[in-house]
Amino acid sequence: MPSVSSVVQFLRLESLSFVRFLALALLLPAAARAESAYRLLAAGDLASLTNRFEPGDVVLFPNATWENATLTFRGKGTREKPITLRATNPGQFKLSGKSRLVIDGEWLVVEGLVIKDGGPNGDGILIKGKNNRLTASVVDGGTYKFFVHVEGTDHRIDRCYFANKSSDDPTLQIEVDPKTPNNHRLERNHFGPRAPLGRNGGETIRIGYSHQSMSNSRTTVQENLFDRCDGEIEIISSKSGENVYRANTFRDCDGMLTLRHGDRNVVDGNFFFGGRKPNSGGIRIIGEDHVVTNNYIEGVMKGGIWITSGVPNSALNQYFVAKRAVIAGNTVVASAGPCLDLAAGLGGAGRTLKPEAIVVAQNLFVVGDGGSLLAGEAGADWTWQDNLAFGPTAAARPGIAVADPQLARGPDGLLRPAAAGPARRAVAANHAALKTDLDGQPRTAPGDLGSDQLSAAPVIRRPLAAADVGPAWYKR
Repeated sequence: MPSVSSVVQFLRLESLSFVRFLALALLLPAAARAESAYRLLAAGDLASLTNRFEPGDVVLFPNATWENATLTFRGKGTREKPITLRATNPGQFKLSGKSRLVIDGEWLVVEGLVIKDGGPNGDGILIKGKNNRLTASVVDGGTYKFFVHVEGTDHRIDRCYFANKSSDDPTLQIEVDPKTPNNHRLERNHFGPRAPLGRNGGETIRIGYSHQSMSNSRTTVQENLFDRCDGEIEIISSKSGENVYRANTFRDCDGMLTLRHGDRNVVDGNFFFGGRKPNSGGIRIIGEDHVVTNNYIEGVMKGGIWITSGVPNSALNQYFVAKRAVIAGNTVVASAGPCLDLAAGLGGAGRTLKPEAIVVAQNLFVVGDGGSLLAGEAGADWTWQDNLAFGPTAAARPGIAVADPQLARGPDGLLRPAAAGPARRAVAANHAALKTDLDGQPRTAPGDLGSDQLSAAPVIRRPLAAADVGPAWYKR
């Protein structure tokens, strides 16, 4: 039989001005501590609870708007029993004005929070510690330095909506520790509109800084939607090593996914729909040993893939020349710029080094109106293998054949080569970097050219829309 103290009950603690609910205790032996739920009535209640939390506890925000509130959520949960801070009703609790939230501990979860038009500076949400999660929450509008600022390791940010930042600095900033990789995950978030800043500093995501760029973050950014992120040319500014950017969708963004600093990053299976916006583009490659595979890039004005020239003996904040990148199995269609820029930026800002030892294999390039197949001049030791190009300015060269791939638009909005066209069954074996295709289907032999492998296997990745990401309850 359970003890009296473990029976569900209500306890009003006048001195702390909140209500504590002891719950789930009927399932526990008499000696066990019941998991608890705390309902906050005022901003100061959270600080009063700091030393009371146990694994499995739940803290509930009221249906209210708190202005100029500084909240610090501390505790130590476990993988099986995290400590959760959430809105009683998602979207019905809001922070505004100079409010901010600090999440600092282990296995903490924050869910259903809305911060609306906050600022003017500092962090909207600061995540510290390790193994914490921010989910189904919103930061919409405002002038914080960072909407979300991430320190520590092994955090997860998923199903959130971040939009309408109107001040300098990235929407989401990740700090990189020189000793310990971050291993963060950013998944199924909706990064909504951000107006052009008009100068450097308007990134949507930045992982690291120049001075952190020789360290590995190992952050995974996957299945997020970037929607009209026009802050500056670098939508994502990757300034660290060994990150993975996979299966994200970029729609009508005036910028590019930029491997700005750091080495050994992977950019795989992303969808870029430029919408012919003036500064729209695909991927910029700077640094060494990056792998760029299975990306679909359409309707961009600045070009598909830029392989960047470098500065001799480059300082950390300058441009390291691209070396040993693998660019395989990508599709670039209707690009008004070059499908592939072989030495982007050469001659500017002290950049005199041409990219070296680049592999370009099994790509499909269809030149758009006013565009070109290639720009610039390759450096030493490039490998060109089994690429296909088409368009009025496309010209054959070693490693690039010219033929009509007979593209047709499918139900998912992508242009794919005809089953009997020259892009299909074109190579006896796929390049070693190509294990799956854009759809997440296995690459089999004979291999196809471009991002799509003809397959009857289930499609596990597709272009994302607003309904697929962010909090289901938030009207955007």
